Amino acid sequence: MRIEENKSLRNYNTFGIASNARFFVSVETIDELKQALSKKPSEELFILGGGSNMLLTGDLDAFVLHINLKGIEILKETETEVFVKAMAGENWHEFVKYCIEKDFGGLENLSLIPGNVGTAPIQNIGAYGVELKDTFESCNTVEIETFKEREFTKEECVFEYRNSIFKNEAKGKYIITSVTFKLTKKNHKTSVSYGDIQKNLSERNIEIPTIKDISEAVIAIRQSKLPDPKVLGNSGSFFKNPVVGSETFQEFRRNFPEAPFYEVSPTEFKIPAGWLIEKAGFKGQRFGDAGVHKNQALVLVNYGNATGKEIWQLAMDIQKKVKEMTGIYIEPEVNVF
Repeated sequence: MRIEENKSLRNYNTFGIASNARFFVSVETIDELKQALSKKPSEELFILGGGSNMLLTGDLDAFVLHINLKGIEILKETETEVFVKAMAGENWHEFVKYCIEKDFGGLENLSLIPGNVGTAPIQNIGAYGVELKDTFESCNTVEIETFKEREFTKEECVFEYRNSIFKNEAKGKYIITSVTFKLTKKNHKTSVSYGDIQKNLSERNIEIPTIKDISEAVIAIRQSKLPDPKVLGNSGSFFKNPVVGSETFQEFRRNFPEAPFYEVSPTEFKIPAGWLIEKAGFKGQRFGDAGVHKNQALVLVNYGNATGKEIWQLAMDIQKKVKEMTGIYIEPEVNVF
């Protein structure tokens, strides 16, 4: 374990933003993690996972701790279910592929989501009708101040839409070191209600899909809409889909009767942020090296040398225009630093 100074983070964030860390270390074991915390050369600590859900708007005058813990382990299993533990530094999609290859069901709709396993619970990642909390069993953590290890159950994580305890009262207090999932071994409860998935399966003449079929459908859909961060810098969906109350929703529907929406509850309605951004005229637009992707308005992109500040300015311009046009505020899903 070696602490580096003025380390470039361009290869550690999927936006490909040029930013330097005052101090940097990558840890591969829990002992190394505790050792790094005890040697902390700066009061400011920045926990770095896969770098997929963040936008850096400048250099980090902090101690950047890169969580690179690896390993996948089957803890226990019955005839119908299996408990699989993945270390925090495992790539999320590679872990999903591992589960599908073993015919462990539950994560197939979450295929190709960028990032690492350890950051997935923080955001309660989700896609195509499935959220991480649906298969989450528990996660292990290290408390930053005391170095003590603690397990969080699903109930203790207080999962909500793109939210958890780790974004609220536990923010900045714990580092997730591993996550355990409860997956099915047979009689998989598949989720294929989304139109895009149904369309893909239909095109392939698949009537009774396996979890592998569903994963392949999701991968195809995501690849058709979302740019590969290795080719075009991005962080996936930049904004959350807003959930509004009845009064706001009725006013919105009067002005935009053609808009798609999803009923969350009798008094709450989710409106696709991508539709709002496209309606505001930003889809496919480019401003210097910062832009909005041509196939998916939810995705902001770096065409090469955009700064984090330029991308953040674009995001704020989008927020302002959407609010002026529709009366709805769209909140960033990406963490901005």
